[in-house]
Amino acid sequence: MSVARALLEAGAVRLSPAAPFTWASGLKAPIYCDNRQLLGLPAHRTKVKLALAALAAEQKPTLVAGTSTAGIPWAAMVADELGLPMAYVRPEPKKHGMGRQVEGPNADGHRVVLIEDLVSTGGSSLKCVEALRKEDAHVLGVLALFSYGLDVAGRAFAAHEVPVAVLATFEELLKEALASGKLDGTGVKALAEWRRDTGAWSRARGGG
Repeated sequence: MSVARALLEAGAVRLSPAAPFTWASGLKAPIYCDNRQLLGLPAHRTKVKLALAALAAEQKPTLVAGTSTAGIPWAAMVADELGLPMAYVRPEPKKHGMGRQVEGPNADGHRVVLIEDLVSTGGSSLKCVEALRKEDAHVLGVLALFSYGLDVAGRAFAAHEVPVAVLATFEELLKEALASGKLDGTGVKALAEWRRDTGAWSRARGGG
């Protein structure tokens, strides 16, 4: 079973071109991702954990970090699988206590892989990368379960010189959705049109 298939079977990625979802930003989209659904399915969860661990091991990290909050459980599982320390990164420093943004062991000098559940624009992941770099960690790259494959994300990661690897690409998901009958040709075309220009697609359907 591919990771793309696991995402669809778990309902972690839902596709609805005819009745679009409304994202928190107000954007209308034919796709919605909630990878936390995988946590309740042991077989799917294990598949994702092992796939992430294999990708991480190739980079020879000394520390596994997760983005808060969705990346935390995956980072913990991968760190346990590889026998490595684990940390997590807040979107911004705490306003009290020690004022930390990177929680857990000191990242100074560590070779770090950052685990994210989903890449959309890349902005939240890059904030975490910068926080790790401020602690003098060497960020090897970002590992994600799924990415929408938006051009804006690719440009952002390239500008910050951050390699990205994903377990399931947008193209793989559409191929699996078509093969399993979750999408027909019209639906695949709608998803492709959305990704080419998310703003225009949303506005045409009354979104922001």
